[in-house]
Amino acid sequence: MNEIDVLAIFAHPDDVELTVGGTLLKMKSLNYKTGALDVTRGEMGTRGTVEGRAAEAEEAAKILKLDVRENLGLPDGRVFATDDERAKLVRVLRRLKPKVLLTHQIDDPHPDHHHIAQLVRESARLASMRKYDADFGQEKIQVPIVAHNIFSQRVAPSFIVDISEFLEQKTEAIRAHASQFYNPNSREPETRLTSKGFIAELENRSRYFGSLIGAAAGEPFFVREALNVEDPIALLTRPMNLYS
Repeated sequence: MNEIDVLAIFAHPDDVELTVGGTLLKMKSLNYKTGALDVTRGEMGTRGTVEGRAAEAEEAAKILKLDVRENLGLPDGRVFATDDERAKLVRVLRRLKPKVLLTHQIDDPHPDHHHIAQLVRESARLASMRKYDADFGQEKIQVPIVAHNIFSQRVAPSFIVDISEFLEQKTEAIRAHASQFYNPNSREPETRLTSKGFIAELENRSRYFGSLIGAAAGEPFFVREALNVEDPIALLTRPMNLYS
């Protein structure tokens, strides 16, 4: 597998689509190589099967035009930042060599999400340490920067990606995970995700964050490190159309 530019690392097979699908589509349109790493197979999910969800993830990957989609195979509901799990993720990072990692929000109430945010941050740093997991035979990489997708509106975004042109495709990729969302013919238990209005709520959320930057739709991110801006005038004078 060749190197990629951005890797989205999220807990369950539909989390990438729900959170950063628009950003991945936009990055692909800018000729970056994109990838997704599902940390678990979603076996604790209320609906669907492991095999079915894997097939849905494959179909969604085609819609997102991903260069690679893999599954780390950690146990759903039991993800922790242990050294074994860090070594598994470090090996993926060293093989794919992403420059940017997209992952869950820090302190997300879902324990897998929270632990994965921690796991990603620790593994990103360990991947740059030559002597860590040296017996596996991989070379160290430069530390990729980690951007956390924001789910709670109580966290102020460091930046918002304009996904106006890609909201429809993002929604299509979400719907590819058919077992997890509204289906009036399903006999499986109901969840918040399976409610009739859930996907519309997600689209409205994207429109809200888009409105903060004068765009039709946006995806918000938080970065803990200070960003190195080479040209602040170019950054700060980008048209936002807030008053047009």
